Amino acid sequence: MRFEHPTEELTFRYPHRRRSTTVEGIVNTLDWLLVALILALVFRAFAVEAFQIPTGSMAETLKGAHWHLRCLRCGKPYDLGGDSDTLGRPSCPNCGYVQQETAVGVLSNGDRIFVNKCIYQFADPKRWDVIVFKNPPNPQENYIKRLIGLPGETLEIRDGDVYVNGRIVRKPRKVQQELWMGIYENDYQPMEAAARFAGEIRQGDDPEHRVWEPPFENEPNSRWDVSCEGSAVFCLKAEDGAEHRLLFSDRRPDAFRATYAYNDRYYNSNKPICSDLMIRFWAEPLSATGQAGALLEKYGTAFMGRVDFSGRLTLETITPEGVRKELRSMEAGPVFRRGGTWFEFANVDHRLVLRCGRHRLSYDLGPEAFAASGRMRRNPQVKILGQGAVRLRHVGLYRDMYYMSGDALRARTGRPFTLEEDEFFVCGDNSPNSFDSRQWSAEGLGNNGRRYRTGIVPRDFLMGKAFFVYWSDAFRPREHMMPILPNLEPLHLIYGGSEEMY
Repeated sequence: MRFEHPTEELTFRYPHRRRSTTVEGIVNTLDWLLVALILALVFRAFAVEAFQIPTGSMAETLKGAHWHLRCLRCGKPYDLGGDSDTLGRPSCPNCGYVQQETAVGVLSNGDRIFVNKCIYQFADPKRWDVIVFKNPPNPQENYIKRLIGLPGETLEIRDGDVYVNGRIVRKPRKVQQELWMGIYENDYQPMEAAARFAGEIRQGDDPEHRVWEPPFENEPNSRWDVSCEGSAVFCLKAEDGAEHRLLFSDRRPDAFRATYAYNDRYYNSNKPICSDLMIRFWAEPLSATGQAGALLEKYGTAFMGRVDFSGRLTLETITPEGVRKELRSMEAGPVFRRGGTWFEFANVDHRLVLRCGRHRLSYDLGPEAFAASGRMRRNPQVKILGQGAVRLRHVGLYRDMYYMSGDALRARTGRPFTLEEDEFFVCGDNSPNSFDSRQWSAEGLGNNGRRYRTGIVPRDFLMGKAFFVYWSDAFRPREHMMPILPNLEPLHLIYGGSEEMY
């Protein structure tokens, strides 16, 4: 039998098929799209969902709508939150320069994040996780905060730190690295023209307009060269065997206060002083013998971390009475690579941590190390130590995130708060500008008229764990166009609770 038309042959051999392959292709495509949509909805409902951050309560970890700024004097980039109480003149967190214009440019959208919605079906939440949950007083809203209190714990915030059942709890390394906030970075140096401009606009003795002065200066009889290769590099060449010290003498009144560049600068003078500090720099030995180190003071007690060029790491202390004591040391062998190695020394959460390259030395200061903290009001001292010949680059000083508790309704100093079964306590990383478990004043509203205790997040309201920033700060092809070009630099993981120590 012979067929004149191919479609007749196709129909004969495959009578269940339609006459038009075009129509069949369209139907198959629609089938696949429907299946993909169903899978996407199931995935979104039970696995991973995307959210956008609306406010700055988790800044700088996660940013809501914000403006990008760059200091006109030192060039330091920083952000100002779109939900700041006022839009006065922003202040540079690095050199203190107050921008003269109130206009801050185009508002950038908040970070977009992925949230793992099923993880807490198989594992309990961990302290320091960044969680998304239903706002207890208004379950129609989604909130995002950091988890700091777990069921059954008695929580208290003292001097910016979190205490559970009377003992300080420390942040894992990745979380701590996220929460360091810059006090000063020596790589950002004022341009001469901008410095002259700052001098021209100075009005009387107004500290906002004073001419910038380098914050590191030699102590008496010390011989550091703070401009050996430009003012961003420090050099020491001394053969006298003595220790030479550079003192950080920043004249900004709020240099060590728990301020946030992301917020407006008003009321900064009322913020508490934060003395949990970290200093880091790239150290390059220029002689066979010598050492590099740093001194961090907290409430009158000085702590020192040193690394000898031969490879010995040492932690020491000097009490307010002048008693000097070695706390711990170790022989690590050669620690400095050719060209230099990162040095990092921190006093954070009642623990000293000294890092040089891949080597780490720590010392637990104990729960009573700073019992007299409430009586101290002056800024801590910070010094760079050196012996022999050494070159330092990328010097940076940072402070820990400080949980405010002075006006908190619960978990404040002297007023512990105990969590019951299936209750969690959350705080925002932007501590002075976060409405969270410390300040909530209304009961949680559950189904069928159920009420939850004020200040807690019930387990039923947990939605998941934030784990990745997937879209942030898109570029605009032109000034008045929508931001559509991806910016890959801000993409990063969001770290939470783990057993890894700082």
